[in-house]
Amino acid sequence: MTRPLRQALFGLLAGLLSGAAGAIPAIDTWTTASGARVLLVSTPDLPIVDLRVAFDAGSARDDATPGLARFTSGLLFDGADGLDAQAIASGFERLGAQYGAQAERDMAVVSLRSLVDAPQLGPAVDLLARILAKPDFPDDAVARARRTLEVALAQQREQPGQIASRAFYQAAYRSHPYANWPDGEPETLALLTRSAAQGFHRRYYVARNAVLAIVGDLDRPAAQALAERLLSGLPSGAPAPALGAVLPLAQEVNERIHHPSAQAHILLGAPVLTRDDPDYFPLVVGNHVLGGSGLVSRVSNVIREQRGLAYSAYSYFIPMRAAGPFVMGLQTRGDQAGEATALLRQTLDEFIADGPSEQELAAAQRNLTGGFPLRLDSNKDIVEYLAVIGFYRLPLDWLDRYVERVNAVTVQQVRDAFARRIDPERLVLIRVGGDAATGSR
Repeated sequence: MTRPLRQALFGLLAGLLSGAAGAIPAIDTWTTASGARVLLVSTPDLPIVDLRVAFDAGSARDDATPGLARFTSGLLFDGADGLDAQAIASGFERLGAQYGAQAERDMAVVSLRSLVDAPQLGPAVDLLARILAKPDFPDDAVARARRTLEVALAQQREQPGQIASRAFYQAAYRSHPYANWPDGEPETLALLTRSAAQGFHRRYYVARNAVLAIVGDLDRPAAQALAERLLSGLPSGAPAPALGAVLPLAQEVNERIHHPSAQAHILLGAPVLTRDDPDYFPLVVGNHVLGGSGLVSRVSNVIREQRGLAYSAYSYFIPMRAAGPFVMGLQTRGDQAGEATALLRQTLDEFIADGPSEQELAAAQRNLTGGFPLRLDSNKDIVEYLAVIGFYRLPLDWLDRYVERVNAVTVQQVRDAFARRIDPERLVLIRVGGDAATGSR
């Protein structure tokens, strides 16, 4: 972090911290001339602006070129409009700005943080605009990125946790684009070329496929001018087509992958939750009791505290545009893997049948709502939520009503949602490793 940003952050949003438990800062929204959606939260107490441009350009758009979304995103700052990587880095550093890019399954995000003063913010926005509109994808950077991916994929093939995650997504999503491994596949790395990156950028890095989130010391007129300055160089283009629905599993998938590790890595779950799912709050609040609240969750209590079978046992949802996964997981010695898996299943079955107790639910609600203001204690936190709200087209009052909706969840709603959405007979079970301790079986 640069010194000017560090000094500015000492003022850290006292007004937002006190306001987060009650009124969330108002969200303003509009569409740019070229068709990008913009969401703004004005925070005049801190002289910083945070931007996130979210494109519908994640690995779900890789098609026949696995890894292309992440490959393209990773090359953006390696050269643009005649500037090389060093010139870009030096330009942002001179302005005291921070920048980055990343791509996950649903979205690719480009971010910028700058002081609001015109001598810093204007040139930083102009530099980012050149990068978004005119990346060069230099040949040397392309070759280097491909080598980096080759090394990363080779390392992942030796890590049981990565092997398990890859196998889980492939089994759970089959022919759906979410089955794509974001880093690509070793056998198709040759497809990751400059031409492929240019084509991906040309199709998906367009205004009508973008959401811009702005949080900072700007009023609407200033933010509108910034948005046009940043995005006017992008062609209008077209939104990415809708993703197909994730087909439910027809039956259980049980996959054992041998690996010479002492610990067996176990994942159990299925596709369940979209970002705009009507069952979002019952499932997320219920999961906090089941396996999402660390050592006090049911899964951890049964498997770690009562039986000592694992150091960590957990469950979580990843809500996405199409049905994201519900996952339960643990690592345990190979000779204990069968017992630990049975307990994982048993704990899930009991939770689906009975739901949480009133006491467990109340504790989960206190934990989720009590910690909520701390998740909005900086511009950076708010802009991340804002980008999610815009990208997934959630209601603009989603943050305002978060505490209310968490507290409105009942035991019966949790029980009903888990019973309808999670079928214990149609789950993916992946076990990787444990062979060093038990020998191959």
